[in-house]
Amino acid sequence: MILSKSRASGPRTSVPPVNEAPGPESRPPAPMPVPDRRAAPRRPSGDPVKALLHRHRDLCEQAVDALEIAAGLEAQGITDRTAARFRHRDVFSLAEELYARVPRTGESRAEPKPALPVPRIRAAWALSSLLPGIAAAATAAGTRVTHGQPRLLVAAAGIVVIALATRAALRTGPLAVRTGPRRPRPWEGSLLAWTLWLLGYALFGDGLLHDVLTGGPDTLPDGAPDGEWPTATAPALALTLALAPAAWCAHLLAAGARRRLAGSRGLEDFTAAARPLLLGTFALFLGALAALLLACGRGLGEPAALPQALTLGALLLLARLLIAHRHRRAPALVLGAAAVTEAVALALPLAGRLPHCHLLALPVRTLTDTLGEPAVPALACGTAALALLLHAGRTLTRASAHAPTGAPE
Repeated sequence: MILSKSRASGPRTSVPPVNEAPGPESRPPAPMPVPDRRAAPRRPSGDPVKALLHRHRDLCEQAVDALEIAAGLEAQGITDRTAARFRHRDVFSLAEELYARVPRTGESRAEPKPALPVPRIRAAWALSSLLPGIAAAATAAGTRVTHGQPRLLVAAAGIVVIALATRAALRTGPLAVRTGPRRPRPWEGSLLAWTLWLLGYALFGDGLLHDVLTGGPDTLPDGAPDGEWPTATAPALALTLALAPAAWCAHLLAAGARRRLAGSRGLEDFTAAARPLLLGTFALFLGALAALLLACGRGLGEPAALPQALTLGALLLLARLLIAHRHRRAPALVLGAAAVTEAVALALPLAGRLPHCHLLALPVRTLTDTLGEPAVPALACGTAALALLLHAGRTLTRASAHAPTGAPE
């Protein structure tokens, strides 16, 4: 009775028994934890060199030493800053690890390939480099013993033979392009045109500029050095004969670079050793060209034209060295700038003959009155040659320019 009254008077609450614990069926299931992918940062790979090795496996397997791999990586645009991402201080250290990781069998170690073979002297390119000079000498002699129309025919035939001989000489030897064919670029078609203009100006330019400044020209060139439009045969002959020294200087540069590449301990060491080699071979060529100019001038009884011919020879040599190592853009631009400068120097005096345009001829007249007509090609080719020399000092002193795997632009 008392129990029934207490239940009626108190609030109704459902109190579970003390001795009864809730079963597992009465608990709601706990949700499964979902991993937060954004919160957890991605762990970096423990071996960053492995992906690089997979990407350049062909280069690493075919290389004969670590420096060849370093040159190939440098040609692909990998610098010391890039090597730091792979936990190495420079490209050469990274190349050493790549070379060590490539598996090599015992047979390949027993018969190793010769490391970076030095280019050899071949009779083919040594003789072919002499042919343009021989053809030019025969043409110069033929124009001296003929007159009138036969002289023009001899000159035209000689120019064709010289062009064919020069083309054959540039297809073999150290002045030839080392690598296989490639897709032509827009600026490469103008290389031949600029070169022909510069050579033509060396032959006729000074005489034509003199005639333009004095009111001419009234006649076409007849090939005579003492005609109304004098032809500079001595510098043209010397430049053609200089193709042989240019080939030998290019061979010395390639051979010396390969030896220094094999003995260097890093890319910076090779660059420091290759720069004086480049400057030495360049100076050797200028000395040989100066001797040829003096000899041809004395033999033909003409001025040696040292300033304009030396600067043009230096420009053509540097341009050919860069082209041979597949650096074509800079030579095309620089040769074009020199040719346009010479063309403008001829055009301004002609434009100054128009009414109220006499000021256009003032810069050229001032320059020629002070230094003479040879100052125009000397300044144009000299400035261009200096620009190419600075560019060659940065590109031809890299390991990728001389290693077999290098493929510069």
